[in-house]
Amino acid sequence: MSEPPAPDLGGRLPVALAVPGGDKAALSALGWQSVYRTLAEAPGLAVERVFPDKLGTTEGVDPRTRESKSPLSSFPVIAWSITFEEDFLSLPRTLLAAGVPPLAAERPSLPLVVAGGPVAFLNPAPIAPFVDCFWVGEADDRFLHFFDTLRGLVFDGADREAILDAVKDMDGVYAPGRSKTPVRRITSGGQGPLTDPAFSCFISGRAAFRDTLLLEVNRGCPYGCRFCAAGYIYRPPRHAELDELKRIVEMADPPKVGLVGTALTDWPELLPFLKWLHERKKKFSLSSMRADGITEELLVYLRERGIRTITLALEGASERLRRMMSKKLDPKDFLNAVRLCARYGVNHLKIYMIAGWPGETDEDYAELADFLAEIVRIRSEEPGGRKKQFMRITIGVSSLVPKPFTPFQWAPMLSEDALNARMKGLEKLAKPYKGVTLQHDDPFQARLQGLLARGGEELAEFILLAAEHGGWKKALKLWNGDPAAILDRERGQDEPFPWEVVDIGVRRDYLWKEWERAKAAKVSPGCSARGCGQCAGCGMEPQSGA
Repeated sequence: MSEPPAPDLGGRLPVALAVPGGDKAALSALGWQSVYRTLAEAPGLAVERVFPDKLGTTEGVDPRTRESKSPLSSFPVIAWSITFEEDFLSLPRTLLAAGVPPLAAERPSLPLVVAGGPVAFLNPAPIAPFVDCFWVGEADDRFLHFFDTLRGLVFDGADREAILDAVKDMDGVYAPGRSKTPVRRITSGGQGPLTDPAFSCFISGRAAFRDTLLLEVNRGCPYGCRFCAAGYIYRPPRHAELDELKRIVEMADPPKVGLVGTALTDWPELLPFLKWLHERKKKFSLSSMRADGITEELLVYLRERGIRTITLALEGASERLRRMMSKKLDPKDFLNAVRLCARYGVNHLKIYMIAGWPGETDEDYAELADFLAEIVRIRSEEPGGRKKQFMRITIGVSSLVPKPFTPFQWAPMLSEDALNARMKGLEKLAKPYKGVTLQHDDPFQARLQGLLARGGEELAEFILLAAEHGGWKKALKLWNGDPAAILDRERGQDEPFPWEVVDIGVRRDYLWKEWERAKAAKVSPGCSARGCGQCAGCGMEPQSGA
């Protein structure tokens, strides 16, 4: 029995925008909301949202849209926004739940499955067999032109093959098996200010960040930490202009604003903007801050405004490991930030770290033990060490996942046993200290993320097994592939990577030199303040049409 059609929309193309994770996760994600706004404002499109849960359903039944409750299968275009590799599972599960064949090769007709989001220009290969075409990069006028083209083709009665042949060579479009590769990533706005900062369309009490307007202050990062994919796939780094951020806040008029971005404390106008928000009776929160950007003036102001938790990124256990990752952090600056937090009444200090670096040793963690003892000593000397104003410290540890398009793309990943041993050692290291808690990720999940991040199209079979047989662990037992071949070895200099169907605009030879410098624990400079046009040190060049 065929599904009823989507409602008559007066010549507008029905597009279902699917965001994995259910309401709570979807409403707290920013990227898809920017896409939704772009598409919803286009007169020729009718966009509806669907937030499939872990089983690919909505409210326990086949996936349906939020607006008209129409079945997902009734839409001629299903557009996926995928941010995290673990969300790959949602794609075939949701299509199966909707009665749509998950493999593109088994779909002779519409719906057309389109995918975008960070994974589309980090490594689209593992889900390529499920997807008809990817949008590679950020959403700009070319993104709207792509959807307008789809609209014309669908309403002209073109079949799936004709549609894909018509769009396969458009800027920013990767149609697996059809497009000429590598497909160059689209960057909106070029190398000037961030002209299209993302912000929440939907401010909800059901979101993980309750009743909060999430607001993108900057995109990309000038520091060039070698492990951080965002620092490479979002080049060039761009900053939103103060007047534009104010305009968005005044338009949305939210009770709270959550500032999203890297290196927020590098922004000279951060404190003036926070004061402007307070004058308008807006609460605010900030994402992780660089320790060297924590000043007495800023911290006093944050405490006066009721900010109780400060998050600092240490990343590496030792100075050698921080040089390996090119962290560019002076330990004295970090300890000074800790002292200011303890002095001015921060209730909870969160410290982020990453473990599992290639070639890390017990000596690196012995240095961390000394550093942690110094942190606790500093706390004891300030009000934060007293009973009434005690400052809790939480150390959050993640396993290193060597990501595509970073210098660590050549690196092996530590085994699950080695990561578990390291995490146990860290728990033991923190245990003697009152008010110090250590939390860490699950090394199995980290290795799974690494497998999904670094694999090729052969991973589609594994993902489909997980969709059909109850999850990742069961799929690993059924899959004939070899995770060790993907995760456990250092790659050769000229070895091709499955993600190189995409060109992010950073030269491969630059990344290789950075990998060699990482192994030698040599720090490299970050992005030049002169901009890419005057630098081109990493191979970034102005893009045509950007």
